[in-house]
Amino acid sequence: MADNNSLFYGEVAHQQFTYQIIILQILVMIFLCINFLLIVTFFQKECFYTTARYILFAVTLLSDSFILFMSDVLLLLTYFRFTMELWLCIIIIAWIFVYFMVTPVTLTAMTLERYVAICMPLRHAELCSTHSTMHCILIIHGLSSVPYIVVLSTFFASASFSLYKQYKICSVEIFILYKWQAHIRSAISQFYFLIMCIIIAFSYVKIMHVAKAASGENKKLSRKGLRTVILHAFQLLLCLIQLWCPFIEAEILQIDLILFINVRYFNYITFILAPRCLSPLIYGLRDEMFFQALKNLFFGMYRRNI
Repeated sequence: MADNNSLFYGEVAHQQFTYQIIILQILVMIFLCINFLLIVTFFQKECFYTTARYILFAVTLLSDSFILFMSDVLLLLTYFRFTMELWLCIIIIAWIFVYFMVTPVTLTAMTLERYVAICMPLRHAELCSTHSTMHCILIIHGLSSVPYIVVLSTFFASASFSLYKQYKICSVEIFILYKWQAHIRSAISQFYFLIMCIIIAFSYVKIMHVAKAASGENKKLSRKGLRTVILHAFQLLLCLIQLWCPFIEAEILQIDLILFINVRYFNYITFILAPRCLSPLIYGLRDEMFFQALKNLFFGMYRRNI
């Protein structure tokens, strides 16, 4: 009787997972198309790829699109139970892990750019030049690599050499051999987000002071900067929730398999897929110049099809 129940639950779970995978493919295609449209818009005008905030915005677009695509590929590989040698999985996860962190670090850099533009306008051209932005992007990638280097170091210190040639389903979880490694990964990520939250809170307070003292056009610009900082804070909050999801899912898995599948499905759409498309879209639509370029591109494509 117990075996029959286990078999029934296994079949129901697999059937439900199959339906969810199909829906996810549709969502991923839609989100990638939207991000691709935003990326194409970025290259439409020279002022976009010579201005710091637009360059950083493009970095988040490319990073989010990469994460959307690669997370979906890993999901499909898991669904079809495709295995690969561990050394190959290490390379794939390296890119995913780094670009998972690139987006929140870039959002923090974008907040600092708004802080400089509003609170230090005379130094904005110097500090946020195209050349300085390129250096900033290198620093962003360097900082984003640190958590993965630490996680990988703890894995290398714990894993035996024979493990690297074993065939496994590729996921981040295979690098966690002991509970203390998961705690280290969580601690580093949360430390990063604490620093980023402090930077965003500092920028918000400084911009708010300027907004209160400003008048006319400067006041309007400062208030718009405040709203931008709030949007970045909300995006960071969604990224932070992603860190807590695995711990919640692990507890639910011990209670009920079907519930675990539903919760994981909800978390994946709500905190991984949607923010990496909708947040950049909202940011792009809020900017008047970018919105106008996006509208011209869209109507231009529509006229050609007619």
